[in-house]
Parts: sequence; C-alpha cells; structure tokens
Amino acid sequence: MADNADYRLLDQAHLEKGIGPSHVMTVRIELEPGSQGSPPHRHSGPVFAYLVEGELVFELEGEPERVIRAGEAFWEPGGDVIHYQAANNLSDARSVFIAVMVCAPGEEMLTFVSADELAERAHLRHPRPA
Repeated sequence: MADNADYRLLDQAHLEKGIGPSHVMTVRIELEPGSQGSPPHRHSGPVFAYLVEGELVFELEGEPERVIRAGEAFWEPGGDVIHYQAANNLSDARSVFIAVMVCAPGEEMLTFVSADELAERAHLRHPRPA
C-alpha cells in the first residue's frame, strides 16, 4: 500500500477449498424501497459484497437473518448453501451494493431453489424471528 493510501479491512473469509479456474464478475445491485430482492438461490462460488447505501436483511442457510448497513461488507461461501434473502430493509429509500462473484467454470452464477428443495432443507434454516 502507498503511504498516502487509506486502508481499512472490511471483511475477510478463509475458504476451505481452492477456487481453481473461475469466472469472476463484479456487479452493482440496486434494490428499490421495500424490494425483497432475488428469491432463494445459490451461487456456484463465493460472493463478496459491500453495501454502498441503505440497509439489507441478509440470510444464509443455517444462519440467523441479520441487518447489514451502508459501509459494511458481507460474503457467502457459495456451493450448496442457500441464500434466502438480501432484501431492502428500508421502505423509503433504495439500497445499493457491489458484489464480486466467483463462478465455477461451466456453471451458472445463480441458480434458483425450487419449492420442493426448500421444503426438503427446511430443517437447515435458522429459526425465523417471531
């Protein structure tokens, strides 16, 4: 890093497996006020993201849902883990995040999960708030 650079670690992850040959893409995602975002899905590889503005309700399989606020980073491991939600938590403002997605070669970056599979894996979802 240059002496005049401002360096701040936002998030980090220790991946269990090597990624190998990959397709990497960076996307900007804007969610309108109250948007529920994408339906439950999974990614073929890890995803690293930074919330530029707004708030997200974020939930991965096996973890409680949590609110991510502007200036915070988040990630998901990809593979078999279901990404239940990344919904705009605000009813009066948009939420915007930048995501870097590492896709396994020859696989789709995002695959939607069927209702049958959601039912089969319901026991893996963290209990929902009342």
